Amino acid sequence: MAVVGFTKLQAIFRKGASLDIHKGHAKEVTDIVEQKLYDLLVIAQKNAKYNGRDVIWVADMPITKGFEETIDAFKKLEEEVDAKDVAEMLTFYPPVLALEVELENRLPEIAGALLLTLAKTMKAIDPSDRAVDHELINKAHEVLNITM
Repeated sequence: MAVVGFTKLQAIFRKGASLDIHKGHAKEVTDIVEQKLYDLLVIAQKNAKYNGRDVIWVADMPITKGFEETIDAFKKLEEEVDAKDVAEMLTFYPPVLALEVELENRLPEIAGALLLTLAKTMKAIDPSDRAVDHELINKAHEVLNITM
């Protein structure tokens, strides 16, 4: 189960970055976003352990000012990522520490913001093209790997 279905993914890319994504690229995009969400949780786990806790708090998440602004932009799109889909997706990764309820509640908007970040990165790489292709996805993925 992907963190978000194709119809939702398509809406986020169109509304958030004026990009058209085809169904054949959906898994590639959601795989990147799911891995980045897990990466954030791994760093948050390190932060929680450093602070002597066995529960990950929202404050442990490595959320920058720019990413917080992207979370706000995602909320304005009036699209939602289903919390059940995020929770199910995380079952396919090695377990992390327990999550506080507030963080569990924020994971869908963090996942949505990651989708929006990927879409906006693609748009920044090639502002003249509306079509998402494999090469553009790879370039955006490289940028996220460097920055996140």
